[in-house]
Amino acid sequence: MAILSKIRDRSMFLILIVGLALFAFVLDPSSIQQFFSSSKVNSIGMVNGEEIDREDFAAQVEAYKTQGGANTTQMQAVNAVWNNFIGEKIFETQLNEAGIVVGEKDIWDAMVSLPEIQNSPMFKNEANLFDENKLKEYIANLKDEAQTGNNQAWLNWLATEKSIKQNLERQAYTTLVSAGLSASLEEGKLAYLFQNTSMDAEFVYVPYTTIADDLATVSKEDVKNYVNKNPRKYKPVAARSLQYVKFDIVPSLADENETKQTVESFINDREVYSNAAKSTVVVPGLKNATNYELFLNENGSDLSIDNSYKYQNQLSPVIAEQVFNAIVGDVIGAYKEKGYYKISKVTETVVIPDSVKASHIIVPYAGSTRSTSLKTKEEAKSTADSIYALVKNNKDKFTEIANEINTDGTKGKGGDIGWIRKDQAFSPNFDKDFADFIYKNKAGSVEVVETAFGYHIIKIDEQKEAKRAVKLATYARVIEASETTENAIFEQAETMASNLAEKKSIDEVATDKGYAVQTVQNLKNLDENIPGLSNQRSIVVWSFSEERELGDSKRFDVEVGGKRGYVVAVLTDKNDETEVALTSEIIDEVRQKLIDEKKAALIKNTMKGATLEEIAQNSSTTVRSASSINLASPVITGVGNEPAVVGAMSTIAINTVSDKIDGVKGVFVVKVTKRDTPVDLENYESFKNTQLIALKGRTYQLFQVLKEKADIKDFRAKFF
Repeated sequence: MAILSKIRDRSMFLILIVGLALFAFVLDPSSIQQFFSSSKVNSIGMVNGEEIDREDFAAQVEAYKTQGGANTTQMQAVNAVWNNFIGEKIFETQLNEAGIVVGEKDIWDAMVSLPEIQNSPMFKNEANLFDENKLKEYIANLKDEAQTGNNQAWLNWLATEKSIKQNLERQAYTTLVSAGLSASLEEGKLAYLFQNTSMDAEFVYVPYTTIADDLATVSKEDVKNYVNKNPRKYKPVAARSLQYVKFDIVPSLADENETKQTVESFINDREVYSNAAKSTVVVPGLKNATNYELFLNENGSDLSIDNSYKYQNQLSPVIAEQVFNAIVGDVIGAYKEKGYYKISKVTETVVIPDSVKASHIIVPYAGSTRSTSLKTKEEAKSTADSIYALVKNNKDKFTEIANEINTDGTKGKGGDIGWIRKDQAFSPNFDKDFADFIYKNKAGSVEVVETAFGYHIIKIDEQKEAKRAVKLATYARVIEASETTENAIFEQAETMASNLAEKKSIDEVATDKGYAVQTVQNLKNLDENIPGLSNQRSIVVWSFSEERELGDSKRFDVEVGGKRGYVVAVLTDKNDETEVALTSEIIDEVRQKLIDEKKAALIKNTMKGATLEEIAQNSSTTVRSASSINLASPVITGVGNEPAVVGAMSTIAINTVSDKIDGVKGVFVVKVTKRDTPVDLENYESFKNTQLIALKGRTYQLFQVLKEKADIKDFRAKFF
């Protein structure tokens, strides 16, 4: 009984234990850890101690992707929304501290002044002037529709309001900061002296290039030490490096031959068994087919019908000559083109112009495409015939009636459609009957033609560059890897993954099999693009997993440029957040700097002497001279930009030999022979104002500075 009593006393504790056990059954340990970390579960990050709600963030990511369309990737949306949130939170803190408040009237005034609002016909009255009440009515309607469930337009409007508010707040804060910037008269005077002080000098210059690179070697460890000593310039960041082998799923030669044979089987008639007829029936091949669109659809062509006419130079070089030597009814192929095997039948040969200039008068009827007419089809035909009788021999009358009754973009242009190119006319977006008339009749022809849009009186004004063209009916099958081929490629990838799991070297395995190994350096945890593979976010996420160790490997299914394949990747390097990722750019930059420093030390050992002449002789060079050197533009004639050297020249005594100076391109010893300072001015106001304008022009850097100073915690990589 005592035991039962204790169990009852601790019933809630036992329920919790059992619940956690069941919870652990469906979740891995990292999920349980996240469950008890509220900051990681409920927020996507923090700015100055304020959380960014994960659900709100995810909703905005989806909205951004919807607005951006199919070309917007997940991480592009994530990064854009993140930057927006960061900006909002950072400026929110600054605005509160500065006491800046943007009210509803400020937002409304900014909104109604937008050109797209002012100029929209939706918000104009009978006098064609902007009507504020129409805008208010429009917003009210959006809100009402949102309450019925159709809320997308309302949400877009709220996002617009929010964007306007943010812009006003940032503008107000930037203006406030800008107003606090100033420059003193002393700074103006200093700028005046910088621009107008001129110096002449003699110098000895020994370029770094005089020392061979192998005498100033720099190791990767040297680079790493330098980077670690300069944390302000080189920021620590978590990074991963990979090596991978890509296995493309591509058709084999056997696959190509099989596709070719399949396509060839559709040239001639063939017998197949019909379940409906309970006997064999003859199915026409392309050679004897007459309804080509039906033939392509029923026989599973991977390309649809193309009703355009082709000149010889528009055909594939593989078949162009053969087609133009053929007659109507001939079938060419099978031939390989752009990843397909094809057979093509010559269905028509014509001589047609490259382009046609035409005019029309349109008489639509009820039911014709884009028509609002109430005329019956018979009434429209009668009207068109009457107009035709008036205009067929009267150009001026044609123009007059077209301007009077046309309702499309040719009204006021005498019905002039302009020049229509052949490929445009016979495209799916152009009416076939209209195209047939203007291309298969002579210039000057006028006729009544029925199209999907109604009855047209069409006049062919001009034609140019007529030459022979053909129409082809083409049956095609894409050349794809067979299941056997896919299985063989999968087996290759799996075998390599298995070898790497046994801790074999990727280079060793790849060399043995003749595979190409690709190297990827310094991936960041929010990257999605991998060189050579494009968007492969899953590989990046895998490489940053907490349990990932150096040498871990995995096979991934990938799709690159619409083509499927496999990637076997191995983790080769990892930096945590306390280390600087040594990118190739950083390594090149630092290595060159350290090489120059070592070369400078070697050069200085040779630059001995009390005079420039002695130093030049010991350094196997000559004394040079330069005139009119200016601090505002620190260029030394014959050498280039050398700010440190020119800066030193501004302070050393006249006719005194300087110490050795490390420059951009070499080591210098200088002697200033003349320094002309400008006359003092009564007032340096103009120079002060120039400095102030330059200072205010840097307010665009304000956000970046605030961002660097803010306390930002980023959890995005745990969710995306």
